[in-house]
Amino acid sequence: MTHCPLCHRQCVLKEGQTGFCQARIMRDGISRPLGYGKVTSIALDPLEKKPLARFYPGKKVLSVGGFGCNMACYFCQNHEIARAGEKEIPWREISPEELCDLSRKMVPQGNIGLAFTYNEPMLNLEYIADCADILRPLGLKTVVVTNGCFCLDAVREFLPKVDAFNIDLKGFTPQWYRRLGGDLETVKAFITAAHQASHVEVTTLVVSGQNDSPEEIAALAAWLAGISPVIPLHLSRCFPRYHADEPPIAGQMLAELQETAGAYLDTVLLGNI
Repeated sequence: MTHCPLCHRQCVLKEGQTGFCQARIMRDGISRPLGYGKVTSIALDPLEKKPLARFYPGKKVLSVGGFGCNMACYFCQNHEIARAGEKEIPWREISPEELCDLSRKMVPQGNIGLAFTYNEPMLNLEYIADCADILRPLGLKTVVVTNGCFCLDAVREFLPKVDAFNIDLKGFTPQWYRRLGGDLETVKAFITAAHQASHVEVTTLVVSGQNDSPEEIAALAAWLAGISPVIPLHLSRCFPRYHADEPPIAGQMLAELQETAGAYLDTVLLGNI
């Protein structure tokens, strides 16, 4: 049995066994991507939808999803693919060359490159890396939307291949992260390293009664400002999805949290309002 080094879970797997994420498999003693080239979702989206506010605003990006996730958020907005495995969701195989060529052909429509998003794309970082190596000489960009719950020893060399990250910082307490199947310190280290390598924006999905206290948002924003106060923070309102039943936070409360975070950060934006 061998452990998968990619994320905080460090799954110990037998030959041919798949990890918790349903997207990595142990083959020949090495953790490999089960979803390489397997695309479940594809759409040309505005950059602001990722959300990215300070990276090519007004432009679009060809957005691609796969399957699987290494966390277990009970409010997951894309659980149909994030909580699915290879045999539980339709997909089509698209090689890096084909995908990058499709992205290039969409430049006249305002496209700047590829965004890997919707599920947890970092589980398929080999595919992203191969696409990024094709895109960069073409002058096209690589964007990754991720929960950031990945070990730096496994992903550090990959980070500079990405032009822009949006990273979920789901709250600022270890207890909340444990409930969601993640690890706060791992995400903090990932954000810090990603900022040194690429453009970074951060999103916090605000769940009513869970991670919405002014004290928690202040601590989160202060920590982020310690890396750089120019990192944009997106406070996005959570609506009931998947197993969640909390009502959305009131708009006035979200605006007050924006003001709280704005005491530390230059840019705090609201989403899902």
